[in-house]
Amino acid sequence: MIVPMKKATILVLLKDAEATVTGLRKMGVLHVEHQNPPESPDLSVLRERAARVDTALGILHNVPEQRGLPQRTIDGDRAACADLILGLGRRKEELESTVRALRSRIAEWEPWGDIDATRVRNLEKSGIYMKLFQVPSRQLDRFPEGVVVQRLASTGNITRCVAIARHPVDYPFEETIPPEEGLAALRERLAETTGALTRLNETIARAAGFSQDLARLKAEIEKEITFRQVVNGMGAEGQIAYITGYIPYDRENDLIAEAKDRHWGIVIADPDPGDTVPTLLRNPPWVEKIRPVFDLLGITPGYREPDISMLFLIFFGIFFGILIGDAGYGLSYILVTLVLQKVLKPSEGLRTTFSLFYLMGSCAIAWGILTGTFFGQSWLHNLGFQPLVPQLNDPYDMQTFCFFLGALHLSIAHSWRAYLKFPSLTAIADAGWICILWVAFFLARTLVLGSAFPSFGIWLVVAGIVLVVIFAHPQTSILRTIGSGIGTVALSLVNNLTDVISYIRLFAVGLATLAIAETTNTLASGFGPGVAALVAGGAILFLGHSINMILGLMSVLVHGVRLNVLEFSGHANVTWSGIAFEPLKE
Repeated sequence: MIVPMKKATILVLLKDAEATVTGLRKMGVLHVEHQNPPESPDLSVLRERAARVDTALGILHNVPEQRGLPQRTIDGDRAACADLILGLGRRKEELESTVRALRSRIAEWEPWGDIDATRVRNLEKSGIYMKLFQVPSRQLDRFPEGVVVQRLASTGNITRCVAIARHPVDYPFEETIPPEEGLAALRERLAETTGALTRLNETIARAAGFSQDLARLKAEIEKEITFRQVVNGMGAEGQIAYITGYIPYDRENDLIAEAKDRHWGIVIADPDPGDTVPTLLRNPPWVEKIRPVFDLLGITPGYREPDISMLFLIFFGIFFGILIGDAGYGLSYILVTLVLQKVLKPSEGLRTTFSLFYLMGSCAIAWGILTGTFFGQSWLHNLGFQPLVPQLNDPYDMQTFCFFLGALHLSIAHSWRAYLKFPSLTAIADAGWICILWVAFFLARTLVLGSAFPSFGIWLVVAGIVLVVIFAHPQTSILRTIGSGIGTVALSLVNNLTDVISYIRLFAVGLATLAIAETTNTLASGFGPGVAALVAGGAILFLGHSINMILGLMSVLVHGVRLNVLEFSGHANVTWSGIAFEPLKE
């Protein structure tokens, strides 16, 4: 459920503003609504400091062995330590850039040999004029007479060569200017720079032992930023400062008691219709399993919208089962989740995620048992195992079931809307939409599967249109009512049909998952007898089914989520435009 909120305003003396914010932060119940822009010079300084610490942490997190290093406490100024790490990071970037440049320079001049501009100038002083050229191989005969041409290397139709003469010569080719440093000097610089980079990396690796202490510093700075934002965002009238926000309805008495103890003035009222009220979801533990999906997508229902968490979870499980459709895959998800839960130290949020995967894996197992699918299907059927519901393996029946599931899913959305609208007459319009949805179901069977359209379907669509036209926007004038209702129907009839048909994606994607599993099994069994064939077949089985399981999870995120977030939510009038309840807290 979406927890009802109360709007609270706390009034204090201006000199007590910071102490008041500290007290409210300890309570952890108030979602603050700023009355003034919370910006100030001190906030800019804090944000810059937090950014520097965050960058320093990023440098330390790139150390390969960072996770296994023993953590230490910084002796002295932690901010200065972060700045020192930033300096090391900048120096590392400079050295890495120098190493790349030197390697590129060495690779460029290796075909020429160890030559540099100083040697060329010294030869000229001795009366020997040497020039470097890159010449098309077919034009080597264009060098002037009396010039000695020494070929060094060829790349494609380009030849690198050296031209030597006893006097200055005008050449018909563009000269390649020799480097100031020869190969030996470049290689020496590369060795020195690489050594310096190695030593620097060792220093950074030792500093990685401070990462947890720096993470604590970052958290403290961010906490101070939030505190300053709240203080700066408070309203003020003369010597009175006030802070406004939202609290859950069941914490009202706690806040009043705190206000009495601290001698605050307090006003608590219901939110106004135009207020941007945060959303706090509070559901039974089994419904809370869907919370990780909401967090992953970053979606929150609006405060005045219905909470569809329970239906989202139920149908998400059904969609997961159909899209994965394999008991073996479901069992694998559960086993992988079990291993991760043993290896990791799960937080509260991670435990909820693990619970969700256990549930979703069970849904895949259930569907796999119904269809007789365990890491593919054919081999199991060849052993004589019969699915519990063979109709689910029939394309016609399965597509019909998908259309039925779509009509049912969207009908529940309109039923919910009607319940929320009651006793308004507009609730009757949702009954009309339910009629139209089931007409869309029969029409989808006719258009896609070639089934006969039932005779009562005409009466059903007429009834649905009449109910929508009359009750969608009831007005005092019957003509205006009919006019606005017809506009609503005209825009939405085709959308209802396409929404129902879109549920066929469950059949199509589930069939693709099964096809990949079957193909994997066929490839793995085609190597014949022998140990080598057994190893190769096992590798193909492992890789093929692993990839298919990953693709299956991606399909759930794309299709299973879409049917809930777009199709169902659109019919339930859930826009996911809410902001999450985030109270000021320690």
